[in-house]
This record gives sequence, C-alpha cells and structure tokens, in this order.
Amino acid sequence: MKILLTGATGYIGKRILPILAGQGHQMVCCVRDPHRFNPPQSIKDNVSVIQVDLLDEDSLDKIPQDIDAAYYLVHSMSTSADYQKMEEDCAINFRNAVEKTNVQHVIYLSGIVNENNLSKHLESRLNVENKLSEGNYNFTSLRAGIIIGSGSASFEIIRDLVEKLPVMIAPKWLNTRCQPIGISDVMIFLTETLMNEKTFNQHFDIGGPDILTYKEMLLGFSDARNLGRKIYTVPVMTPKLSSYWLYFVTSTTYKLASSLVDSMKVEVVCSNNEINKILDIEPITYSEALKKAFQKIESNEILSSWKDASVSSNFPVNASEFIKVPDYGCFKDKRSKEFASREICLEKIWSIGGETGWYYATFLWKIRGVMDKFLGGVGLRRGRTNLHRIDVGDSLDFWRVLYADRQEGRLLLYAEMKLPGEAWLEFKLEKDKLVQTATFRPIGVMGRLYWYSVLPFHAFIFQGMLNRLTSKKLSWVI
Repeated sequence: MKILLTGATGYIGKRILPILAGQGHQMVCCVRDPHRFNPPQSIKDNVSVIQVDLLDEDSLDKIPQDIDAAYYLVHSMSTSADYQKMEEDCAINFRNAVEKTNVQHVIYLSGIVNENNLSKHLESRLNVENKLSEGNYNFTSLRAGIIIGSGSASFEIIRDLVEKLPVMIAPKWLNTRCQPIGISDVMIFLTETLMNEKTFNQHFDIGGPDILTYKEMLLGFSDARNLGRKIYTVPVMTPKLSSYWLYFVTSTTYKLASSLVDSMKVEVVCSNNEINKILDIEPITYSEALKKAFQKIESNEILSSWKDASVSSNFPVNASEFIKVPDYGCFKDKRSKEFASREICLEKIWSIGGETGWYYATFLWKIRGVMDKFLGGVGLRRGRTNLHRIDVGDSLDFWRVLYADRQEGRLLLYAEMKLPGEAWLEFKLEKDKLVQTATFRPIGVMGRLYWYSVLPFHAFIFQGMLNRLTSKKLSWVI
C-alpha cells in the first residue's frame, strides 16, 4: 500500500514511520525541510520524500496521484499566536489536495472533545477534524488525551515536575480528570485502523483504562520512581501564573505552557471508545505506560521527542538556509588543537550537552540557560533525545542541530537562546586537529555590546572545552 504521511518529523510521525515501512508499505513523507528528515537506514528503500508546506497550495501538487491512504499528524499549537487559523488553512489545503488523488482513507490524530467549553487548542483540533471529514474519501478521527511515552511532552513535563520538586504548590487544575494513554497503544490504534472499513467515517476516543486527575498522575509517577512527593493545590494561581510556573520548572516553551494550561482546565475522558472492541485492543494502564517509558530511557532507545519538533523551537523552518555559516559582519572565536584520538574526540563531541554537559565550566552554561529562561528563551532544560546519537533537527540544550556527520567529523549547531543576533557553534575535525568555531552575527549596537560583554568568558570557556574534547581521557567529571 502507498501511504502519505504528514508530520513525518514530529513526535508521532517519527514513531509510526518505521512501523508502517516495516510492514512493507511504501511511505511518502511530506516535510517542509528535507534537510531535517532522517529516516532509519533500514527502511529507506520504502521511503520517499516530498517537500511540502501545507500553507502553500502549489507545493501540494507534488503529492502523488496513486496514494491509497494518508495520515494527518500535523499540529501547529504554540508555533503562532494565530495557530487556529493556521491549522484550519492547512487542513483545508490538505483536503483539497488529496481529493485529487486515489486516496481511500484519511486518518487524523485529534484530541478528546467532551465538554461544551473547550480550550482553544481542543477547539482547533475539532475544527481541523470537521474540515478533514468533508473530503470525498473515508475518514477516521482518533481522539487522544494525554499521551505517555519516552519523549512525549506530557511525560517530560510530569517527569520535570516530580523529579525536581519535592513539594509542589500547584494550581487547582491539577484536580481536572483525564484519561492517559501509552504511546505504544496510540501506535496500535493508528496502524490497526488503517483501511479498516468498520472505522470509516467515524470518530473514536482512545485512552487507557485509568481515569486520573493530573495530581494523581504526578503522584503515580512519584510512586513509580520511589520518590516521596507532596502536592498542595491552591485556587489563587491565574492561568498566566500557572503558565509561568510550568515554563520555569519544566523544559516546555512559554507558548506551549500557555496552551497546555488552557487545555488542562478541560476534562478529557473517553466517551466513545467503541474502537477498543472493533479492533480488539486492551490498552495498558498508566503505571505500565510509565514502566515502558522508563525502560526506553534507561536503554537509551528514545525514538522521538517533542523537543525536536518545531513547537519547542525558535528556529526558522528551513534549516538548510543556515548550514553555510556567514562571514560578513560576523564576530568569530576560532580555535584549533591536535587531538589525541580521533575516535575519542568524536565520541565526546557526539555526547556533548544534556547530562554530559559542556566539558568545561558547565555551571556557567547552566547560568546562561537560567538567564535565557528569564528572557523567554528555551534554556538548557531541553537536554537531548539520545545520549550518543545526534540527528539533524534535534534540540541540544539551547542549540538546534543543523548538520551532523560523524564520518566527516563535523557538527554544526545554531543557537535558539534569546540573543541580539544569530549564533553558530561548529566542531570540525581536519586532519589531526579539531577546529572549534563560534560565530555571532550581531543585530545593531546591542548585538555588538553583547559580543564584547561575553568575550572575556570565551578565553577560558571555549579553550577549556577544546582542551577536554581533544584529550585522551574519554570522560570528565564536570
């Protein structure tokens, strides 16, 4: 079967792609920037890529005529103040484009809708569902609430809160009920629904067997990790204050935190989950979903993370435009040193950031991350998805990976912190040397003042990092 996949670089898309390709389907992946798309080598024969922007109707002409089914896994939440209009336009353009093809079945992953007073986020999901359902094809909407899995936004926020705060003074929306579902079950529902006539032209709620408040979910995580946590809810936290609370304590962006707080005031419990019987699926419990997530983290097998998607990014869409680091009007800090071992040097470069840190004066990097949070940036809390693997498009603390070729020995990062300009950090192995280059393109006088204010720190931070990256010692105690 030939399947069109939108959202191929997103959290869900990255997970379902290898499953469907592994089943022998020919996958046509729609991406806005092919440079950020890195399917596993094992499935590349079953994968083709088309560069598509759902807001650009002309680009949708690239969708092949002979597709049999399509997955719509696109969400613009938090990427724009007017994301509702953006999501509607994308859905309409997609519907009009696939109506011209042979598509027989379109599947959409939506959100549970069972209250009259919906959040903007859930209202937008429902509107997209309605627009997609008007097409001349069979349509199925699967409505999910909180998704629990390694790398999911919900799981990472719960993890941040519980592991960092022994005592929580939390907003009253923690008493709102929801019905979480494990990411493994989401994958089963999405794949088993494909071309199943019993699911045509219907919508279904998908959720696990547990109906819990957000407070119970946090305490359940605490129990699973053997952490003693106390949570007290107060009625005085406004939505804005709640958003800042989430933003500063967790790795989420402020826009995403605002959207989540808006949604968390609305109960999301399954009302129509007949699909469990139709597909003969018995979803796992919340505690079982947590265990699976922990196993993936401990074995370093996180397949995708919400932090690598555009919702966690301040970066422009087309990363390829920034691969060529500019020279004109830029300040540069370029240093080089012979490395003791090419393989050890590469291993350290490919492990940089996250739990490993930055090899030298990591506490200063952390301070910079805190400052960035206060300025409305991403901070250091995003960490990294995988401890030793880096892919183009990954988030790496407050950097975005633009280029990563271990065999070539080059890693290029672009800063997503709040800056009066643009910044790149490049590591490149040339013969027997590591060349480390920090580039800053200032904007106006403030940009130049910023560069000169941090220049004194570069002398020991960047030199210290270079010394440790090129040494024989494989690991450092930071």
